[in-house]
Amino acid sequence: MATDSPSEDSTPAADGFVASDPLSSPFGSLNDLCYELSSLQELATRGSWRSILDKVSRARKLSLLQKPHEHLCYFSYNVLALIKLRRYGDVSEELASLEDLDHSIYQYESHPDVYPGRSGSMIPFALRWIHAEIPLKLGKRQETLDRLYTLLDFARTRWMRKGRGGWGFLRMCGRGGRQLLSGRCRDDPALVSKLGCIQLQIGDLEGAKASFELVEKMGKEERLVREYEECIERDGSDVVAINNKALCLMYLRDLSDSIKVLENALERVPTIALNETLVVNLCSMYELAYVNHSDIKRTLSNWIARVAPDDFDSSCTRI
Repeated sequence: MATDSPSEDSTPAADGFVASDPLSSPFGSLNDLCYELSSLQELATRGSWRSILDKVSRARKLSLLQKPHEHLCYFSYNVLALIKLRRYGDVSEELASLEDLDHSIYQYESHPDVYPGRSGSMIPFALRWIHAEIPLKLGKRQETLDRLYTLLDFARTRWMRKGRGGWGFLRMCGRGGRQLLSGRCRDDPALVSKLGCIQLQIGDLEGAKASFELVEKMGKEERLVREYEECIERDGSDVVAINNKALCLMYLRDLSDSIKVLENALERVPTIALNETLVVNLCSMYELAYVNHSDIKRTLSNWIARVAPDDFDSSCTRI
């Protein structure tokens, strides 16, 4: 998790730890930046969120973190792990302990002995994003909107790309997915299908179902299958395209091939493809295709138990 930089074209000193010329940077690895940061990153990549909580707790207990930015790095991973484990109340309490994210204590220039010549905020942008999003998880929609606007103002002065990301999330929070499509655009199967993907990602299963049903009624599944195949050829780990190709094949009543598409994805790129949406779809296809679907789903569930990250919801197999 990179620390914030004060402007898009800032100097190396203002960039915190990342020099504009990588060859001149004194930090050759993640561990040079923060105590055992590479270990935290590896655990996060594997989805070992409980191990991250244990590691952070141990580091705090043994006082292994010496500098302010190290405490913030570990704090960020701890909060991320709690989110992945759906412990949103604990996340809110942790964030409350930081109080004002723009407090001078979180500025490099407030610690000149530790960070000589550096300026700007050491709060990771990911932590600011989580701070804005977490009220929504607790049913406080308006508070999330207020924090997102604050975050947008912050990002506008620093990184335009992240500002655009904030606008995207604001649109999803402020309006329903259907309002994103004009009447004219609803005749575009590719666009409606993309809306369905967005709805799946934000947990709007009913909306996603309606969008995909609309695509089905357009009678253009064959063309969509080809388009998704082109996406997969460009990026074999594009799970959204893989999932949508399988759904289109299912709508075309080709259950055998649709199942193969998802099974092959789980076999080739398990760490990327293993998500609840894909597994729910695969189990639905099993139920449609096989009389003994319970046994097949149980085999899938046993495999998932061995390879899934800590935050995976195993109930999605519906056994």
